[in-house]
Amino acid sequence: MTEAHTRLFWLSRPDAEAPPMHWQPLHDAMYWERPSRGPDRRPLFAPAPDWADDLQRVARAVFAADRYARRAKSFDHWTRRITLSVPVARPERWDRALASLTAVLETVTGDLWEVVFRPLHGKSVREGPLTFTDEDYAHDVALFSGGLDSLGWAAQQAALPFARALLLVTFEERNFEALQDQVYEAVRGLRRRPVRRLTQSQTVRKPRGSGIELELTTRSRGLLYAATAVHAAAAEHVPVVHLPENGQLALNPPLSAARAGACSTRSVHPWTLHHLNRVISEVAEPGSAIRVENPFATLTKGDVCAAAHDAGMSQRVLEATLSCGAPPDRRPAGPALAHCGLCYPCLVRRSGLLHAFGEDRTPYAADPWDPALPASRTGNWQALRRWLDTEWSMLDLVADAPLPPDTQPASLMEVVERGREELRALIAWAGKRTPRKAS
Repeated sequence: MTEAHTRLFWLSRPDAEAPPMHWQPLHDAMYWERPSRGPDRRPLFAPAPDWADDLQRVARAVFAADRYARRAKSFDHWTRRITLSVPVARPERWDRALASLTAVLETVTGDLWEVVFRPLHGKSVREGPLTFTDEDYAHDVALFSGGLDSLGWAAQQAALPFARALLLVTFEERNFEALQDQVYEAVRGLRRRPVRRLTQSQTVRKPRGSGIELELTTRSRGLLYAATAVHAAAAEHVPVVHLPENGQLALNPPLSAARAGACSTRSVHPWTLHHLNRVISEVAEPGSAIRVENPFATLTKGDVCAAAHDAGMSQRVLEATLSCGAPPDRRPAGPALAHCGLCYPCLVRRSGLLHAFGEDRTPYAADPWDPALPASRTGNWQALRRWLDTEWSMLDLVADAPLPPDTQPASLMEVVERGREELRALIAWAGKRTPRKAS
């Protein structure tokens, strides 16, 4: 059996039944997580329903399988065939949701998935006192990465004079926990309503002595984030979960043909959210389904920066957020900075802060317009410039990924065009700072 056809088996507990021959065992012990923050030990006011437990279990299994199956060993160094067996409380419901789940997985990872559901035997003890009233539960649930977009939405919601809490779901970025804490405290500092946070780890570790090398692309982590937020919302009776992402990066149009499909992140793309909501509606108890929404789908990065500032966040706090797709601290020889300055998320961040404030004082490891940089490090900058010189059409909007039937394409076209103008302004601004080569 080749790595391209890896079969992966998830176990609810390390001491559960052994997987069949040739199947790789997966379990929660693979996650680098403190026991007090395990999937069944969370600071929620009530246990989540079985369907939400199942959704989170599926997402955790998918994420672990994603890390354990190396793309480099597949036939095209990208597309993998992954078979995954997951125990769930109601297998018949998950069988009904299989087509929608497969659509989510194939959209976000670009792989070929076969998911098999088997009955869940036994349940872990779940914390959650039952003596609280509805007024104690959160009123809103949102993902909170510590980035500009999540800060913008959290600031807007924290500024509302509500008695019930805003619950923010955070996944730790290793080496940048202090930065995430700083941004979270800025939200709490608005002091208009209670703000709570649920923090998880996203780190999968290698079995000792296994020789396994983990996959680095982790395209499925957005599903893990969303499922954890849905689980929290289901426990606290919140009907909507917000995944804030500016429209530019939610659509994430490829800068070149080589970046089509899952080669560019699709975790908050409208097509992904459409099928994720279908999964939830098909597995949830009648009347208990939760909807996942992107409140910033029609905003550019510059719009988000302005909205966060209007909600009470200073430029200094906005510049303290984390947006980088490849933080330098993760590189063996990189400087101790949170932003590389060269990846596409960093470029969009630069354009948004420049649009909102006329400057961006974020310390970056490098500037893509620096003539001293080798061409091997300016690929995103050059691809961006070529993309901005190319006409953008409605056909381009739907060529890379479909849109849900209820989508208003004109509003998405408009946000892409406005985002392109912000990026063009960044290029013009950079041109004034780039030394001209001697003729």
